[in-house]
Amino acid sequence: MTNTTKTTRQTVSINGVRTVLTTRNGRVTTKPALPKEWELQAAQVRALRALPEYAATARSVGPGMFTLAGDQNAAKRGPKARAEAIAAGMTPGEHDLRIYMFGGRLGLIENKVGKAKLLPAQEARHPLLAALGFDKQAVIRAVTEEDAARQAVELVRGWLL
Repeated sequence: MTNTTKTTRQTVSINGVRTVLTTRNGRVTTKPALPKEWELQAAQVRALRALPEYAATARSVGPGMFTLAGDQNAAKRGPKARAEAIAAGMTPGEHDLRIYMFGGRLGLIENKVGKAKLLPAQEARHPLLAALGFDKQAVIRAVTEEDAARQAVELVRGWLL
């Protein structure tokens, strides 16, 4: 008789904290779950909007300033909502954050949790945008909200120079 080991993983909320439960040979272990991609993006948006270079209104715009917009292309939608979003211009593979910089420059940020790979639509879309001249593109890989925010702030400040 062969001894087979069955391992199961499940992400649950324990006291409001996302946790991964792993069961192997009847033993259960826990560890904190990685953040969701939208959580990384939200942390970046909070950090970027807190910068003095962030322009919230047209009156505050000047050299070295920027504003931003985010997308939620990966959001789960029902068939009708998905069809409506695509008809209205939602494009698979689009970056998560757009950074609009003074002087008509555009920066594009894609977020990935840990070692997650780009999706096929992203593998096609990002080079297309580069071929059109949008060369300020970056993939930020992070496993904490703090690291994602720090990387975004460093990136955007570098683009503003």
